Amino acid sequence: MILTVTLNPALDLTYRVDALVPHGTHRVAAVAERPGGKGLNVAAVLHALGEPVLATGLLGGATGHRVAALLAAEGVPAAFVAIADETRRTVAVADRDDATGFWEPGPRVTAGEWAEFVARFRELLGQASVVALSGSLPPGVPVDGYAHLIRLAAAAGVRTVLDTSGAALRHGLAAGPDLAKPNAAELGALLAPARAPAPVPAASAGQEMADATVVLDHGARAVVVSRGPRGVLALTGEGAWHGVPPERLAGNPTGAGDACVAALSRGLRDRTPWPALLADAVALSAAAVAAPGAGAVDRDTYHRLLPAVRVSAA
Repeated sequence: MILTVTLNPALDLTYRVDALVPHGTHRVAAVAERPGGKGLNVAAVLHALGEPVLATGLLGGATGHRVAALLAAEGVPAAFVAIADETRRTVAVADRDDATGFWEPGPRVTAGEWAEFVARFRELLGQASVVALSGSLPPGVPVDGYAHLIRLAAAAGVRTVLDTSGAALRHGLAAGPDLAKPNAAELGALLAPARAPAPVPAASAGQEMADATVVLDHGARAVVVSRGPRGVLALTGEGAWHGVPPERLAGNPTGAGDACVAALSRGLRDRTPWPALLADAVALSAAAVAAPGAGAVDRDTYHRLLPAVRVSAA
């Protein structure tokens, strides 16, 4: 079973309007809601693929109850720890051209609630072969919270995938996750303190490979950098590779990174050789772009692209 951890989930709300006008009043044509948060997207993709998965994390208040109900309606197995504060909402106002997002702050987690989650996590490790730890940390969770969970998983013989950013990523890497999956922007931000503050062009593949080496130096056993339509770059103890999709797809890229984590988690569980694992991650990420929203993939696109993904040694 793959265990997904979402410590700062959300209720994702999308309002559709004809045109977004600042300071104006809008009539909303349609409202959509879904369980949100990177780890929940990973769990939804794995569930859609028929993989055994269990979602855990922290949920609170009426919003948390709504997230739990939506997960149950989708059939995604879950074992969340209840907290007193209210789970956040994310609101996207989408018009014909683009979308504008409003992200609420996460709930405050008490020391007792965090201790209760850690105890639940220890129990769930007994059922897991891989743990995917995804997304931001809400207020009150220690900045090294992911690092603590990674060490507990390692002690239980469970492999880990870490997908976060900023200080949570830096601390998490020090615990030695089996795989870190930053995107290109997160990788650049991780190394920003060591670089000049002046704007620089987008990193080349060679620079990204050098940056990935630094991630290994921080403690990760392997790193996969998601690079949007340019595919993925991987640096592991067995070699380095580029994985590139055969075509560029139009659509919604929001959940592509989470689909990548789903594929990587499945590959770690099955001990899939790296080139095949990366091809699967690239194809599944592209299939997420072709789907209507995060947490879903277009299966026809996935099966069409998988044999055509190019994976080459870096």
